[in-house]
Amino acid sequence: MIQIADIREWRTHDVMDSGGHKIGTLEAIYVDTSTDEPAMATVLVGLPTRRRLVFVPLAGAIVGPGYVKVDYDRSLVKKCPAIGTDDVLPAEDEAAVFEHYGLSYKPGANGERQLARR
Repeated sequence: MIQIADIREWRTHDVMDSGGHKIGTLEAIYVDTSTDEPAMATVLVGLPTRRRLVFVPLAGAIVGPGYVKVDYDRSLVKKCPAIGTDDVLPAEDEAAVFEHYGLSYKPGANGERQLARR
C-alpha cells in the first residue's frame, strides 16, 4: 500500500505506464473521501502550449526514485477526461473518470464527491 505521508514527495515525479513509457508529470494526488487513501493522480500531459491534466488510478501503482509507475497503458491514460491546468474537476464529471477506467463510482450517502485533492 502506498503511504499517504509520501504524497508531498511525489509531485513533479515522472508518471510511467505499465510498459515503462513516460505518460507525463505528476501534478496532484486525489484521495478517496471514504477512506482518505490515495486513489487517483492528475498527470500533466501535452505540448507546452496545450497542457492539460488527466486522471489515472493509483491502485497497483509503484513508487520509485523519481517516478510513479501506474498499472495502465499510456494511450488509455491520455484519453481520460481532462481538465485545464488551473481547473478543478467538476463534481458532475467525476463519474466519467471512473467509467473511463471501468471502475465503479460510489459517491457519499448525501451525494458527496468520491475524490478530494491533497
